[in-house]
Amino acid sequence: MQGFTVIDLVILIVYLAAVLFAGLHFAKREMKGKEYFKGDGTVPWWVTSVSIFATLLSPISFLSLAGNSYAGTWIMWFAQLGMLLAIPLTIRYFLPIYSRLDIDTAYHYLELRFGSKGLRVLGAVMFIIYQVGRMSIIMYLPCMVLGSLTGVSVNVLIIIMGVIAIIYSYTGGLKSVLWTDFIQGSVLLIGVTFALIFLLANIDGGIGAIFHSFTAEHKFLAADQPIFDINILKDSVFIMIVGAGLNTMGSYVSSQDIVQRFTTTTDTKKLNKMMLTNGALSIFIATVFYLIGTGLYVFYQQNALPPAAAQDQIFASYIAFELPVGITGLLLAAIYAASQSTLSTGLNSVASSWTLDIQARLTKKELSFEKQTKIGQYVSLIVGIFAIVVAMVLANGGVKSAYEWFNGFMGLVLGILIGTFILGAFTKKANTFGAVAAFIAASAVMVGIKYFAPAGSVSIWSYSLISIAVSLVVGIPASLIWRRVKGDDIAPAPDTTVYKN
Repeated sequence: MQGFTVIDLVILIVYLAAVLFAGLHFAKREMKGKEYFKGDGTVPWWVTSVSIFATLLSPISFLSLAGNSYAGTWIMWFAQLGMLLAIPLTIRYFLPIYSRLDIDTAYHYLELRFGSKGLRVLGAVMFIIYQVGRMSIIMYLPCMVLGSLTGVSVNVLIIIMGVIAIIYSYTGGLKSVLWTDFIQGSVLLIGVTFALIFLLANIDGGIGAIFHSFTAEHKFLAADQPIFDINILKDSVFIMIVGAGLNTMGSYVSSQDIVQRFTTTTDTKKLNKMMLTNGALSIFIATVFYLIGTGLYVFYQQNALPPAAAQDQIFASYIAFELPVGITGLLLAAIYAASQSTLSTGLNSVASSWTLDIQARLTKKELSFEKQTKIGQYVSLIVGIFAIVVAMVLANGGVKSAYEWFNGFMGLVLGILIGTFILGAFTKKANTFGAVAAFIAASAVMVGIKYFAPAGSVSIWSYSLISIAVSLVVGIPASLIWRRVKGDDIAPAPDTTVYKN
């Protein structure tokens, strides 16, 4: 057990310096206004696709997915299959709308569909709250793990991560973020795949021993795990796939950090390629993580456990104490990369949403491109510093399973938003009054379930489903009543619904 060596530290430092250099390199050409937020049209679709993959693959996934299958079963793996629902629905219904409208942000769609600046601002505020929380979680979790393995102060690791991401997202805008995400996503794919191959080579029985644990010890699914439950509020494989699919669709449709990638082109063929490639990469890497987790379970039955062998740290501990010197530094850099790519994306998307959705809507004078860029840079700086501080505070606490907690949080926030988007896209009669009523009702129901319902009474995977149902059940009648009372017969703006106008 060599642990984290000086050579590994050098590799980690060189990697971080290379990422910073790459980010600054792509920031050489000064961008103004929408180019800063949407890119300059020169970034290939495959770079953007890997960027989406790297954004969604946070360190929460990197650490927790392997930890879940190590300590339990593959039940959480089925959540990845939700992409088989989310991707076709997004490609079929939402990407054509976004392409035709050439939207600036996700919440620009709400203004175009409902004719309401207020809804656009409201959607942006919800996203920013969600994203700041997400960035803080994504910073503290890997830094806690890396700190325990490397001996470096957790606060120092958080500050370094935050500062590097702030620098290249501040200077280069979305183009810089996309290319650095591509580099970091590639390091993740190569590094994690190597870790699996190395692990299999050092397990007595290889992959056969893993498959044996599936049947002999129910490491794939617990014997009593329900596949389907007629009560959709209870955990089951079915509701996990559907709920995770709606959560993921919520990210694709209503989360600015992902929708921002779709604004880089109006070519639907390229958009579809982005989605399909991202889905294939995501399911592949999730399967690799779960194989690693079960492989670690088998490996540590055959070998002594390493230090820091807690559930969410088991993979990082294996990297630090079992992999060859040098490879350890590269894989720990990959964990850091998972954080930085998600963090830089978060900073740029919050900056774009604040500038284009809130500042530009609430300012009487039209903002020049130079002014938009300056506002975006200041916002990314301020939000980055704030996220660093919150991450330091979180580092003193803990979450039993960060992945499950975060999915509940995502289902709460994005689940409320996706309901409004579905109401707008799939109904012609929905109007501003109905959308606001639906938003308020969905928010009230979800907050009640999240914070006041008995623990475990409602599955976190049901959140998006419940929110969408409430949005439609409240939003459609409210819109019809408003139309009847006010004599409102205004049709939706062209190309804002799935129907031909």
